[in-house]
Amino acid sequence: MIKIGVLALQGAVREHIRHIELSGYEGIAIKRVEQLNEIDGLILPGGESTTLRRLMDLYGFKEKLQHLDMPMFGTCAGLIVLAKNVENESGYLKKLDITVERNSFGRQVDSFESELDIKGIANDIEGVFIRAPHIAKVDNGVEILSKVGDKIVAVKQGQYLGVSFHPELTDDYRITKYFIEHMIKSDTFLKNHKTWPGAKKKKKLNK
Repeated sequence: MIKIGVLALQGAVREHIRHIELSGYEGIAIKRVEQLNEIDGLILPGGESTTLRRLMDLYGFKEKLQHLDMPMFGTCAGLIVLAKNVENESGYLKKLDITVERNSFGRQVDSFESELDIKGIANDIEGVFIRAPHIAKVDNGVEILSKVGDKIVAVKQGQYLGVSFHPELTDDYRITKYFIEHMIKSDTFLKNHKTWPGAKKKKKLNK
């Protein structure tokens, strides 16, 4: 069975694992770098992005993940971690060729919910925005999946998916299921990417 990890350093880890399980797959809380060898894709949850980066540095995740092309899905702070650029500073993992603006929808008291039309998934996805960033700029190769007004809130590039909101705080698990079934189980992805443990494992199984 495909196994999906959730980086368990902060954020709504249990909620993400619930969405993975509702999608029909096994979810694993990832607390150690060695556990990356057990999974086929990784979800980077929300929380506070500066704290998340410090913890990833402390436990050695940054260096490991920078050298893997494992499929990753970032929500809110996880989107910031995946971005190439963040406002006027350099990004962290630099997996998505985007520029992100932090807290662009306001403070905690300005949190809101919105029904989103997300390309390729559904036109009635519920999004929960809590001190949410937005994607201010996308480079070539990045597909825009959704906007709130004129602000980009969901993008895809290759095996990387990023959203400004918290899908895990709703009962709607369709985005997580899309990540697994369209970005991890893709035959095209498995044929072209061999540097992450899950791809190597599947290559052996297919022989």
